[in-house]
Amino acid sequence: MKKLLKTAVCGLIALGVAVSSMLCASADVPTVSAYAYALYCVNTGEFMLSQNGDVRLPMASTTKIMTAILGIEMLQADDEETVVTVTEDMYAEGSSMYLGAGEKILMSDLVGGMLMVSGNDAANAIALTVGGSFEGFQNLMNQKARDIGLENTSFVTPSGLDAEGHYTTAEDLAKLMEYCMENSLFREIDCNRSITVNFIEPSDKSQTYYNENKLLREYEYCIAGKTGYTQKAGRTLVSCAEKDGIRLIAVTLNDGDDWNDHKNMFDYGFECLSLEQLEMDFDGLSVPVVGGTADTLNLDVGEQPSVCVDGDEGEEPEVVYKLPEFVYAPIREGEKVGIIEYYKNGVYSGQSDVTAAETVEYRQAETSFVDNVLSFFKRVFFKFRK
Repeated sequence: MKKLLKTAVCGLIALGVAVSSMLCASADVPTVSAYAYALYCVNTGEFMLSQNGDVRLPMASTTKIMTAILGIEMLQADDEETVVTVTEDMYAEGSSMYLGAGEKILMSDLVGGMLMVSGNDAANAIALTVGGSFEGFQNLMNQKARDIGLENTSFVTPSGLDAEGHYTTAEDLAKLMEYCMENSLFREIDCNRSITVNFIEPSDKSQTYYNENKLLREYEYCIAGKTGYTQKAGRTLVSCAEKDGIRLIAVTLNDGDDWNDHKNMFDYGFECLSLEQLEMDFDGLSVPVVGGTADTLNLDVGEQPSVCVDGDEGEEPEVVYKLPEFVYAPIREGEKVGIIEYYKNGVYSGQSDVTAAETVEYRQAETSFVDNVLSFFKRVFFKFRK
């Protein structure tokens, strides 16, 4: 098994198509019809493919990924689940959950219904509940974008309806989806093919909403995603797929064949990438011992994580040692001393426990406690006599 590992990044610069500069030799780069697209590997933190990936474009209802995560984070911050009362100012044109004024619904159901059918009324309901006003929610959206590090994204509407100054990039959308997929409730909701919502008021209203993300049914490795469309933005799509521990995110903006393009990009990424168990050499690792029968303690490094690679040789991952400057005796063999963390391109890949490889006993003092005390006072006495 190779000890030297390399992140799989595939590239091509030709005919104005700019993608990553490192070529994946094991698969053909797919043809993608989108004006802008990106394929991102969460494991490595790198874009495997990107065309016009940093061009600012309208995003349509993929906006609702941000709207959803803000609703979910409000829900998770509260002691009790938020109940939303629908008002007339939450109405919006376009796709809808068909909420009626005066109806009451749980925030989690509101987020779920919005993600399933891309309800603009649901997006407005979340915005007014979380932000207090559309302007307040806009500020929250843009602050969250800055927190995540989205440098080419600006939000105006919670639904994604076209507005001046409302834009993002394919690469920023991939990073936003990566952030959201780290949230367990977002993953739990967005992976569903359908959601049945039981309204609080009227209590007899129950509605099933079906997910518009066809990839959940047509591509076996797809685990989440969000569709979008406006006349200005064209068809937009963000999707996430996972296979054998490798997680990929695909984004297309203004794409007439998005379902097939996402499948082809995922197939390409999974063909290029694999997980390999690290076998790095940590022989000779030790820390000083205070008060022990030995001056140093030899250390063992536990099981190392699997790292995403393309099968070619390359640089080892960055290693961060989280060990004490010294340990006190006694210490027993197998006792945990610290950890080692592994990073590929700044992305956390896992960690190993570091334990004592041997037992080091406490070293008994050669003089008694009383003798040590007397010796101390003698030194003090003679110091002041001088």
